[in-house]
Amino acid sequence: MNETDDGATLVSRRLYGRSKGKALRAGQARLMRELLPRLTLDLSQPCLHAPSLFSTPVEDVFLEIGFGGGEHLIAAAAASPDVGFIGCEPFVNGIAKLLARIDALGLANIRLHQGDAAEVIARLPPASLGRTFLFYPDPWPKRRHRKRRFVAKETLEALARVMRPGAQLRFATDIDDYAGWTLARVREATDFAWSAATSTDWLTPWDGWTQTKYEAKAMAAGRKPVYLTFVRRREREHDPASDA
Repeated sequence: MNETDDGATLVSRRLYGRSKGKALRAGQARLMRELLPRLTLDLSQPCLHAPSLFSTPVEDVFLEIGFGGGEHLIAAAAASPDVGFIGCEPFVNGIAKLLARIDALGLANIRLHQGDAAEVIARLPPASLGRTFLFYPDPWPKRRHRKRRFVAKETLEALARVMRPGAQLRFATDIDDYAGWTLARVREATDFAWSAATSTDWLTPWDGWTQTKYEAKAMAAGRKPVYLTFVRRREREHDPASDA
């Protein structure tokens, strides 16, 4: 554990689960050798100056934590060429799939990290992100494994540091327990406010939502996703619920 120049703590976390599935096809392996190095963030630097990471000018920077097969990330980046997207994913096959889509579309507004998103978050400047996505993270359902979940006091504090006031943290899961876990920890963190006003707000996906392969399987199995939006509070913002 060490610190960046602006005092942000760098936390080394152990990642669990598989890092690779079936063997890559020849074209995927070529993209991993040739394209991935050009898109990979240089984490040897203590601080990543977000807008300058991209070869094309961007007006904002969004982060996707664990993009899986990249369905949402590629669609969002293609729809918003003026936004820079940072995608983090440890699973090799997911990265290979995303690289094929980036190559086919010729997108210049995506940068990648093959590993733990916490390593990237720790190196971003304060208030540098306009939006963060965390869709269907591993739920680690066994009680003894729940400490492995990405949503925790420490990661929420780290995200609060790098997200601007008013920025959205979008979270989706098909696991009721993880939804409740997340709501409880966001409430404890105080840096984020849950924006839902009615039940339809968390049962309806966001405008322009791209369904992932995982979500389709979950719905086919009878599980109902929830879509939670948390807004980064402004400094000294009062929470009326605290008076209750």
